[in-house]
Amino acid sequence: KALATRPEVEKIVETVEKRGYDNLVFIGVGGTEIEWRSVLDTLRGKFSCPVYLENAAEFCIREKLPYLTPRSLVITSSVSGDTKEIVAAAKLCKDRGIELLGFTKHPQTPLGQLLTYFIPMDSPNCDTMFAQYFMLVLALLEKRGDYDGYSRWIAQMANAADGLIAIREKFDATADKLARKYHKAPYSIWTGSGAMWSSVYLFAMCLLEEMQWVRTRPVTSADFFHGTLELVEDGVPVFCVGESRVLDQRVQDFCEKYQVTDSFVVIDTADFSLPGVSDEFREITSILAFSAAVCDRLSKQYEHYTGHSLAFRRYYRQLEY
Repeated sequence: KALATRPEVEKIVETVEKRGYDNLVFIGVGGTEIEWRSVLDTLRGKFSCPVYLENAAEFCIREKLPYLTPRSLVITSSVSGDTKEIVAAAKLCKDRGIELLGFTKHPQTPLGQLLTYFIPMDSPNCDTMFAQYFMLVLALLEKRGDYDGYSRWIAQMANAADGLIAIREKFDATADKLARKYHKAPYSIWTGSGAMWSSVYLFAMCLLEEMQWVRTRPVTSADFFHGTLELVEDGVPVFCVGESRVLDQRVQDFCEKYQVTDSFVVIDTADFSLPGVSDEFREITSILAFSAAVCDRLSKQYEHYTGHSLAFRRYYRQLEY
């Protein structure tokens, strides 16, 4: 369903390339900002134009945005189409005559009505959202002549849905075990590095904190050694996510050598694969795999053991603030 938007994406990319732009400005808030950061970190160094990532709430109160001009292309997303900060940022851009490209479920949502270029997105799954984000950004890069991998990637992704289902099935027993053991922990520490870090942060903040009210401390594997390591003790699980990267291995070595906690868990995305998708796209595959395994199945298992629906909030969208 996500990949079926390819014709619309490619048509928009063709249009904006002909029109031209001086820079790309990505706007998100909460989970959407983190998702865009994952994409941009994965593709770091491939852009020949300046690229900016802005938090929508801070963007709206900044007095000076010298890079933001009618020659900017602003890209944003909100599945609901009514995320207040995103809508306010989009309105600010439109009032300045700046074109907006965005993902939302329907063109008649508050965000949809402000968009110059609309791409439909209506999925609860992080992996399908990421598939659309990467499709757009890789297509933009290829059209600019900055990168020639889009055509290969999109061709290889044709059968990705089956692979992502298989990843869910493979990880589900592990997810059940982890959630059963740690859902009552006083808090959990989640570490990661590189392009994977933002996905780890997304899970800890959006899925565990917001949707499950589970107390977490997401921290990069590098910054773990500058404060957080002093909080590690028995009963406090440390989850380390990575692909055997040097920085992640450093966290693992510390925890195992000094036995600082009886609850250390490694989730190595190198254990997951998408048949037919080459190692050239390993970082993208890792993000999709983590989203399928952890953001989907582990969150569902937490929901089962806490008895707390992932859809229930106390404050978010419940109160005015």
